[in-house]
Parts: sequence; C-alpha cells; structure tokens
Amino acid sequence: MIRKDPPETSGAVIKRARTASPTNEQQLIISAGNNEKEQGLIRTVTRTSGLDAPIVSLAGAHGAEILSCRFDPSGQNIAAVSADRTVSLWRTYPPNTNYGQLTGLHKSAIVDVQWSLLSTSLYTVGADGNLCISDVATGERVKRIKAHRGVINGLDRIATGGTELLVTGGDDGHVRIWDVGSDGQGEDAKEPIKEWKIGFPVTAVAWSADGSQVYIGGLDNCIHIYDLRTEERLHVLKGHVDTPTSITLSPGQGNYILTPSFSSVALIHDIRPFSPHPHRIYRQLHGAPAGFESVLSRGAWSKFDGGKKVAIGGADRAVTVWDVESGRILYKLPGHKGTVTCVEFHPREPIVLTGSKDGTMLLGEIDPNL
Repeated sequence: MIRKDPPETSGAVIKRARTASPTNEQQLIISAGNNEKEQGLIRTVTRTSGLDAPIVSLAGAHGAEILSCRFDPSGQNIAAVSADRTVSLWRTYPPNTNYGQLTGLHKSAIVDVQWSLLSTSLYTVGADGNLCISDVATGERVKRIKAHRGVINGLDRIATGGTELLVTGGDDGHVRIWDVGSDGQGEDAKEPIKEWKIGFPVTAVAWSADGSQVYIGGLDNCIHIYDLRTEERLHVLKGHVDTPTSITLSPGQGNYILTPSFSSVALIHDIRPFSPHPHRIYRQLHGAPAGFESVLSRGAWSKFDGGKKVAIGGADRAVTVWDVESGRILYKLPGHKGTVTCVEFHPREPIVLTGSKDGTMLLGEIDPNL
C-alpha cells in the first residue's frame, strides 16, 4: 500500500483585513494548510483606532536616537527630532508615509520640537543653543534665534491674546519667553520679552493652562513656578530626589503636572490654588526605570479621555502607562530595542506614540476602557 504524504503546511501567520462591521474586530488566524478549511482562528482583536494595525513602526528616517516626537494639534501628522540633526515628518494614518525630512536647521543634536497652535510653523531647539522656526508647508527655515549659550533642554508654546508665546530653558541657567506673533514666523522675536536667571541648568519648562505662569525644573530637583506678569517666583514644588526630566501639564483646566526624574520615580503635583495634598504631591508613580544614560525622558497625559492616564518611557525599552486615579500600571508596552526617550498621546484617539534611542518610533493603540 502506498502512503500519501500529508499536505505541506506553511505555518505562516495571516492577518485578515478589517471589515466595516460595527464590532470593529480584526481576526488573526494561523494557517494549517493552503485553503480556508484548514485554517484555524486563534484570536480576535477588537480595534480601537484608525491605524492599519494595532502596532505600526515608523523607521528609516533617522540614523541616531530620537529625542522628541509630537503629534500636531489635529493628530494627522507627526514630527520627530533626532541627534542626527534632522526633523522627520510623518502621516499618522495609513499609509504612514515619511513625507518630509528637514535638514540644515541646527548645527548639532535637535533636542525638542513643538507644532504651532496658530500656523504651519514648527519650532525646534537644539544643543547648539538655537531656536529655529520652520514652515512645514514649504519645508524651509524662516528664522533662527540664538536663544541660549549652551544646550536648550526644554521648549513649550501657548496661544494667548492673539499671539503665540514660546518658553525655552537651557544649560546656561536661563529661562526665556519669546513672542513669535500670530503667524508663528517670529519676525520681531530678536530678543526675549521676559527672562529669568535661575542659577542652575534648566532641564524642563512648561506653560500653565492660561499662559500666566511658567513651570521650571532643574538640577536642584524642584519645580519652580514663576508669574509672567510680576516676574516673581510664586512657589517651589518639592518631592523629587533627583533631577526632573520633563514637565507636562494635564489636559483641560491644567490642574496637575507630570514630572519624571532620574530617580525612576515620577510625581504628579497638584497645582490648583488650594490643594488638599501634603506638599502638593498627588501621586507617586513607580515602574519606569530611568537607567544610567541621563536621558531627559518626556512623559505624556492622555487627551482622548481627559487625562485619566499618563505614560513614561524607560530604560527597560518599554512604555509604562498608569491610571492616574489609582496609580495602577495599566500597560507595559514593549517593542523598542533601546531606551524609550519620549511618549505622546494622540489628541483624539487612544493611540500612543513613542520614540527611542534605537532611532525608530512606534504607534500603538490601547483599550480606552481600561
């Protein structure tokens, strides 16, 4: 009797395309043969965003570590800056194209980036001490300002009174305010409109929700609150035992700030006028190791749910997502091959954007109901 050999199996994982069903599910099946009758369903994944897949890799644009990445206000575009002195521009949604690469803006590593709230301008700061304004529509740099002597570590912007204000802080121990106008071109921004000499290197800056105050973090392990009108220091927030690496304001009324630090402990401070919490510390968050590379890790608040979650990258090559109310860890998101340097939430969907020292970015969707 002649025995017939069994049909060959490919063992390949196949992803079925999403249908327009109201459940918005995606089926992952494992092939046990060459026809559908021999294929078995192994998992059904409920999709929560408009991405092509639950995880999307954005790679190939940078030859060095990514130091900051941001969604634009609409959530349709992404800007990333790197130690290779370039800025990459991406589409958030399929086909996730890298449609722009800005070069020649800075003479050394680009440390941070912000999209304009009022125009097509893109603001970048670098280790060369320069603040650069570029027009995304043309891809050209429209202005370069020698803002600091030394590395600029932090940048933030706010639209107020029909104009846009920038705040920068650097290793020279100064914090400066710049008025770049309603068109974001900075034609008259030759000199800062306000300046504070802090006395030690500044690692992080952020605006208050109404633009009346500036939050400043530095090597003294504290967060200093300065009033823009009186130019006086109003308050000092303590609690860190090592240098804070970034300051991120909660969405909405801006009642809280998130500050990671080199100690691997992140704090959420209550910045309301009257706080019931001792030392204004609302939460202590553990689980995102800072490592020994002294990376200025940039945390983020979720925007799609009004700030119920925060996320910080770590030296464990993962992103940790916490529930703010309970302090419980919701996610440990892997995927990178190096320290995760920056995290950003999409303004409208449950999507997390991460950048890493491996020179790549990842887009990942999370469950908004957790």
